Amino acid sequence: MTTSRIALVTGANQGLGRAFCEGLAARMDPQDLVLLTGRSQQRVADAAREVTQLSATRARVEGRVLDVTDTDAIARLAEDLRARYAGVDVVISNAVARLLPKESQAERADEFIDVSNTATHAILRSFGPVLRPGGRLLVVASSLGTLGHLDARLHHLFDGASLDQVEYTVESWRSAIHHKTTAEAGWPLWLNVPSKVAQVAAVRAIAAERRARDLADDTLVAAVCPGMVDTATSRPWFSDYSQAQPPARAAEPVLDLVFAEHVDPALYGELVRFGKVVPWHDGTPPVEQDGMLVP
Repeated sequence: MTTSRIALVTGANQGLGRAFCEGLAARMDPQDLVLLTGRSQQRVADAAREVTQLSATRARVEGRVLDVTDTDAIARLAEDLRARYAGVDVVISNAVARLLPKESQAERADEFIDVSNTATHAILRSFGPVLRPGGRLLVVASSLGTLGHLDARLHHLFDGASLDQVEYTVESWRSAIHHKTTAEAGWPLWLNVPSKVAQVAAVRAIAAERRARDLADDTLVAAVCPGMVDTATSRPWFSDYSQAQPPARAAEPVLDLVFAEHVDPALYGELVRFGKVVPWHDGTPPVEQDGMLVP
């Protein structure tokens, strides 16, 4: 069977990533291939089998083991897809490290940054060059990923930065965490805030380099915010969960971007939530109440 389109989702064993795979498999054609990835071989195999057995599934679904903290593994997978299929059509970067409010942010910083940021940089660098014309490269971030959520002293580090500069800033932030100098530099306690801003800044950096070429062939590079999602990762962080969506519903607006007939230039390189741009300079630093984030 000749494979037509190739889609790849990271962090896809469960929750939102799993919902992306299910939605892709339902909307793509039988000759298409959805690659469901995660760190555990058994969980990846189980998830791929379960998605394949869903009545709505049309495309083929295969599991691939991928540890996104291994940047060499990301590069090898991108080259493998280039060699086998001449590239990839859809990449949804969704991996996230679970962190609980009562855990030490500093002690978990390396894992969190490696999964959320170092991996994002590697995916952008490795999969950008193998993205086929008309493709979609989406990084799942959050509405926290706008400059206004950071202290004004930090804005210049991300605004208009190149990917190399974003990467340098992330590593400087990591170093400040280890040396306990974050407060004096203006970094917030919560890892999720600068991490999400850095993810969006990285997408903006790559998009700025590719914009003219991508828009000419209807390719989309963007960050996406699915809104509040009812998952084990996010639930502990919010005191009011009344507006949370199940993963399948949260995945729909993101999948609509994937399957849109044409790319809206206004969305290119931006943080997109429910089909609308979340302005880069918007936001205010979030508040904590009883150890929880108050939206």
